[in-house]
Amino acid sequence: MTNETSAAPAAHAAAPASPRDDFARVRSEVGKAVVGQDGAVTGLIIALLAGGHVLLEGVPGVAKTLLVRTLSRTLALDTKRIQFTPDLMPGDVTGSLIYDAKSGDFDFREGPVFTNLLLADEINRTPPKTQSALLEAMEERQVSVDGRTLPLPSPFLVAATMNPVEYEGTYTLPEAQLDRFLLKLVLDVPERDNEIEVLARSAAGFSPRDLSSAGVTAVLTPERLIAAQREVATVGATSDVISYIVDLARGTRESPSVKLGVSPRGTTALLGAAKAWAWLSGFDAITPDHVQAMVLPVWRHRLQLRPEAELEGVTADSILRAVLQQVRVPI
Repeated sequence: MTNETSAAPAAHAAAPASPRDDFARVRSEVGKAVVGQDGAVTGLIIALLAGGHVLLEGVPGVAKTLLVRTLSRTLALDTKRIQFTPDLMPGDVTGSLIYDAKSGDFDFREGPVFTNLLLADEINRTPPKTQSALLEAMEERQVSVDGRTLPLPSPFLVAATMNPVEYEGTYTLPEAQLDRFLLKLVLDVPERDNEIEVLARSAAGFSPRDLSSAGVTAVLTPERLIAAQREVATVGATSDVISYIVDLARGTRESPSVKLGVSPRGTTALLGAAKAWAWLSGFDAITPDHVQAMVLPVWRHRLQLRPEAELEGVTADSILRAVLQQVRVPI
């Protein structure tokens, strides 16, 4: 998450309304268990408000799983976890038909995807066939089995984790699936002061397996979250800002280091994320600042770089920063 999303709203922003106060309390509750990941917390909240999914990337031990579990507890959401492994089958995710000897019929047994918040741990450790089992669920919010279409609960969010440094026994995520994630958030090792705080809490008896001992409580209901999503959808966007988003996307497609730039789905995703950030900041319409703050987390996983550029150390983030500098900002 960029620093802009963890900064305080501008002084001229409208006074926070009650739903926004609810999400400030969510941040406070998550902070009781998670230290030094304020940008990732804000990113997850933005994804919830925009109705999108999140890919969390970070080395082991930076609280990726704890962050999702804690957020779920503060929102009183039903949560299930899948540990992705090489032998995981698609039916282990979506559910499968089970033969009932008494009735002589096949009954559908729901998989863990039937939940509000699905934690997909180490999603790149399972083959593409199983990864793709999530595609329909992520895009359509439904599962198709034996000619039947079964809707998923609302709200529904997939939070998937990835280890960026360990590649043995992993599989590259299909581009079609990557494009279904609204945000890719990078969780760094915490700063020294934050790491000291983590260790001090551990010394005082905090256990990440017992969130109740940290005093983490539910401060928001799923119904209020859905109401907030409806408010976010009403946030406005001027024609100049919409044109700015399109020009940024075209800039990625014209970069000599990029094989495949941002698609129209990516521009729609950026608009939705910018709306959520604007709403959280107290604005009734998005500004170029809101767009710029969301470009990296929304687009960094949507670029396909040319092999020669990757060999030279070019990254998606560096390309996006260059595009932000080159494209004219509307006044």
